[in-house]
Amino acid sequence: MIAFVSGPVAALAPDAAVVEVGGVGMAIQCTPNTLSTLRIGQPAKLATSLVVREDSLTLYGFADDDERQTFELLQTASGVGPRLAQAMLAVHSPDALRRAVATGDEKALTAVPGIGKKGAQKLLLEYKDRLGEPLGRGGPAIGTPVTSGWSDQLHAALIGLGYATREADEAVAAVTPQAEASEKPQVGQLLKAALQTLNRTR
Repeated sequence: MIAFVSGPVAALAPDAAVVEVGGVGMAIQCTPNTLSTLRIGQPAKLATSLVVREDSLTLYGFADDDERQTFELLQTASGVGPRLAQAMLAVHSPDALRRAVATGDEKALTAVPGIGKKGAQKLLLEYKDRLGEPLGRGGPAIGTPVTSGWSDQLHAALIGLGYATREADEAVAAVTPQAEASEKPQVGQLLKAALQTLNRTR
């Protein structure tokens, strides 16, 4: 088990970061919120979860231990693999997911790509005794402000979540007024808004 990875960021991609550890570049799958806090050449420390499959070893990275533990708990439900668990954390902070389960909020779960109404109902039942109570932390976990390139980051995040280029283009266009109204557009918040517009058009 690799509990965390620490070192300078060597490269960034739409859905992953490469962190140099002892001269070795570790490729780590991350949510857009986590990626938006990283900068090439700057030191980073990511909590990690190693997912082992017959044909692959994939390292997933998170902003903190709470996010990593939630990622692992999400996969205890039937039909939820690491990609879907990561998509849930791309849309909601761990506390927002706990709050959604505690209040039976189907809409919060259907905002995640790949989860429909029936799937949300099933997951709410399965997670009820697993995720625990909300910790009551103030504000959603939405990463650091990004003053430039927000549209590229958002577009790449949507493609990474499985949307077609045309859908990603339309979603970016839909949230552009919201982004331009803010001095410091935050990719995490814009991603949530973009996913809501995509769900309305489906």
